[in-house]
Amino acid sequence: MTDVPFGFGFGPHRDEPEGSSGSGSSGSGDLPFGPGFGLPGGGIPDDLAGKAPLFAALQQMLSQQSGPVNWDLAKQMAVSALAAGHRAPTPVERTQVAEAIRLADHWLDPATPLPSGVTGIESWSRVEWVERTLPAWSQLCDPVASRVVGAMSQMVPEEAAAEAGPLLGMVGQVGGLMFGAQVGQALAKLASEVLTSTDVGLPLGPAGVAALLPDNVAAFGQGLELPADEVRLFLALREAAYHRLFKHVPWLRQRLFDAVDAYARGITVDREAIERAMSEVNPEDPESMQRALQGGMFEPSVTPDQQAALARLETLLALVEGWVDDVVATAAVDRLPGAEALRETLRRRRATGGPAEQTFATLVGLELRPRRLREAATLWRTLRERRGAEGRDELWRHPDLLPSADDLDDPEGFIRRSGETGELDAGSAG
Repeated sequence: MTDVPFGFGFGPHRDEPEGSSGSGSSGSGDLPFGPGFGLPGGGIPDDLAGKAPLFAALQQMLSQQSGPVNWDLAKQMAVSALAAGHRAPTPVERTQVAEAIRLADHWLDPATPLPSGVTGIESWSRVEWVERTLPAWSQLCDPVASRVVGAMSQMVPEEAAAEAGPLLGMVGQVGGLMFGAQVGQALAKLASEVLTSTDVGLPLGPAGVAALLPDNVAAFGQGLELPADEVRLFLALREAAYHRLFKHVPWLRQRLFDAVDAYARGITVDREAIERAMSEVNPEDPESMQRALQGGMFEPSVTPDQQAALARLETLLALVEGWVDDVVATAAVDRLPGAEALRETLRRRRATGGPAEQTFATLVGLELRPRRLREAATLWRTLRERRGAEGRDELWRHPDLLPSADDLDDPEGFIRRSGETGELDAGSAG
């Protein structure tokens, strides 16, 4: 079973008419919530709120929510989970990061014609990573969450509207609360693992701001038997390379996010599974909300459009990382003795379920296969060897010029079909 957005599992798919409450409905007039949610007027009694702090703040959290995910709650939960080990980078660490990124950016100049994309350099604590990347996570998660939250809002039968009272309008907000809790937990875990602002293959931080997380970089370097400054510089090369690409390929960021949105539009919600889960939620037991999220609630449809969206996203992410891999390898050769070992370590980290792969698998059911990443890097290297760095990077000028998923399997064929191989062979023959 594949997990989706931060704790919501894919459940058995059932084709139901739009607006149907499912065959598992508890009957006319019954609300899809357990004991306590049928409170008069939909409010929370003072004595109950005092016993359960989570619900004491519920009204305030709901009033602050806008959109399908309660991002205030997500941030609070993530920061709270990270608070115990929070440590701000020291001045020495900030200097080390700044020097590494400036040197890395200089080394990249001969490796790609794309100019620097770095306009600012920062060192982040784990809490700062959460704060600085939250807007991007909102854009990624909201399309998926809106499908589930919308389905929850439609679950209350029309004949029960009079009984539900104000609670009817709260159903969607409660769903947003649940998503917020799940996102917050996931971000806290991810913040303990990510190394840079682009570690998941997307520009999650502010545009142009290159950032490393010193605590996580130090933990990553343990056991590698390489100097700490060499590890830091290699990661700085990757960070600076990502920023060059996202800065000077203006359509790239939105195209990646649009692929996630296209996938989300095809999600099919299992109304019966949601109804069963909601029937187990009890305000007197805050943990019941968490348990309700563990069952299957929805699954991705297998429509051609959604499969195409996933294929586009997977291929584009592989092309981005493969390009970074080739550019960094070119820049680091003869400069960093441990570059190849670090390159392979990062590949294995992704292959064994590192933060990027786990995040995307959780978010959109997407698993980034190492085979795709390696083949993308091979394709970009082949292009560079045949056309030079300028010929390789020219393909980023327009999305229609990029290799397809099939081209990753046959880089030589891609070059041949593009017409460049014939010209090069003719030139060499003369």
